[in-house]
Amino acid sequence: MRIEYVEAVLALVELVPAGSAVAYGDVAELLGSGGPRQVGSVMSHYGSALPWWRVIKASGQAPEGHEAVALRHYLQEGTPLRGDHLDYLRTGEGRWRVDLIAARWAPDEDGFDRIDAIAEQLERRLHRLSVADDGMSV
Repeated sequence: MRIEYVEAVLALVELVPAGSAVAYGDVAELLGSGGPRQVGSVMSHYGSALPWWRVIKASGQAPEGHEAVALRHYLQEGTPLRGDHLDYLRTGEGRWRVDLIAARWAPDEDGFDRIDAIAEQLERRLHRLSVADDGMSV
């Protein structure tokens, strides 16, 4: 995976505020590049230093294998949840998920400006890399 894409995904994830969430596909759509699997791959390999719990499956499920840690973050941040999250905390049993309809991040104008800048930089960097350096290309 190109480092330019990795950097763009990580920059966008840093913008997601506490108490909000986005689906992997939302990130790809906002960047205008890649898809949910690519974003998921970036997050699993490079996202540990970021608020990774804010990027989830479209179903609202937390990143697999990290549900307990993610749930603590969601509760601390006041992220809207659905299901038996309190039972899950007590016993490790119970089904729950982020209420993505209520929690989905809706960027304001400044947020969209920042996202656009990230996406435009990604496009420029990817285009520059794809142009042949043969002295004949325009």
